[in-house]
Amino acid sequence: MLAAVYTGERTFETTTVDATPVGADEVRIAVRYVGLCGTDLHIFHGHMDARVAIPAVVGHEMSGVVSEVGSAVSDWRPGDVVTVMPLKWDGTCPACLAGNSHICQNLKFVGIDTPGALQGEWVVPASLLVRVPDDMALAHAALVEPVAVAVHDVRRSELTAGQKAVVIGAGPIGVLIASVARAVGAEVAIVELDAGRRSFADDLGLTTIDPRAVDAASWVEEWTGGAGADVVFEVAGAASAVLSATSFAKVRGTIVVVAIHPEPRPIDLQRVFWRELRILGARVYQRTDFEEAVRLVAAGAVPTDALISGIVPLSSVQEAFETLEGGRALKLLVDVAGDRA
Repeated sequence: MLAAVYTGERTFETTTVDATPVGADEVRIAVRYVGLCGTDLHIFHGHMDARVAIPAVVGHEMSGVVSEVGSAVSDWRPGDVVTVMPLKWDGTCPACLAGNSHICQNLKFVGIDTPGALQGEWVVPASLLVRVPDDMALAHAALVEPVAVAVHDVRRSELTAGQKAVVIGAGPIGVLIASVARAVGAEVAIVELDAGRRSFADDLGLTTIDPRAVDAASWVEEWTGGAGADVVFEVAGAASAVLSATSFAKVRGTIVVVAIHPEPRPIDLQRVFWRELRILGARVYQRTDFEEAVRLVAAGAVPTDALISGIVPLSSVQEAFETLEGGRALKLLVDVAGDRA
């Protein structure tokens, strides 16, 4: 079967790979669509070569149809439409024993630490499957994983209806967080430097702030009647975003760190102390987040069609990554089924 294989910094090759046999507790999925995300782009740039096993088949945002089940699998049948929650935990570490298996201290991220979905057929443990409605568009189902990220971030923040939230960064996850926050009944404003991303968010009916044109902290203060935002989501991943986040939050407000930072960042601890701010990390998701993400996608509560900048064949994965790194697309899907060998 065909697969897009990462062979080293900035290089993907489309080649034939051997099919993996299905174990007793595993299923084979005929992969349909795979979304390319920021983590995949980090792999493309060679930043994760110490982690991925080169040559590597990656990819974890996906949709597909079960084609074969192992002898011990009873809950799934060929023809079931699914996505995958790509986390494998050990169940024995202190985090798992405390009920936090999604951030297991020995967590394996499927599609990074183990082979991923950029191949015609993908064999995974049946326990990772998440059912999606048969009538959900498979392109939309491939967005369930990033929506689950946003659901987890918003749930972690304890944001409620009527509150006000600031999202720093209008990339795919920032827009999804804003959409999920709006779905729970909150008012949302997005701080974004890039004019194209602001325009995209504006078209979705979201309120945006250009921090180069206005003092964003003053704007938020006026928007909130002098109080500050209930919740601030830092999604940009830049040092300046971390430093500014504290200026947007109300007394006893919450800052949620969503972005992955490659190094320690300065933060205004005087502001944290003075306003008794709460700073939270939010990493990946739990099964309840996936189930809610499926519900939101099915209900049309997130802008799935608008988020998908384009769909490319498996043979064009190299070009797709070059497009993403150039900032010429927000979210690209790979149509794996169109290139089956």
